[in-house]
Amino acid sequence: QVQLVGSGGGLVQAGASLRLSCAASGSIFSIGAMGWYRQAPGKQREMVATTTTADTANYADSVKGRFTISRDNAKNTVYLQMNSLKPEDTAAYYCTALVRGVRYWGKGTLVTVSS
Repeated sequence: QVQLVGSGGGLVQAGASLRLSCAASGSIFSIGAMGWYRQAPGKQREMVATTTTADTANYADSVKGRFTISRDNAKNTVYLQMNSLKPEDTAAYYCTALVRGVRYWGKGTLVTVSS
């Protein structure tokens, strides 16, 4: 079993920055792609950013230029640096990881951006 524990959410004003972290633990032999999704109230979960083991990143258009995803393979941890936050970034953010073809999800960490 694999556990993903995310942290770093909070309440900030528009224009501020936050950094989310997510550490994987458990029966890990190799982790594939890792990433972040988010779900705002009343909306479907959407991809925010993903990164492969080769550090190839993919971003949603809405966050390009503001968010940066990175990973530390030695620590089995993925990060999401969020700058210039907007009220529309308010959502529960979920980290995810592929381990031997199985997708695992962490519990959401809430990000609230006030205007």
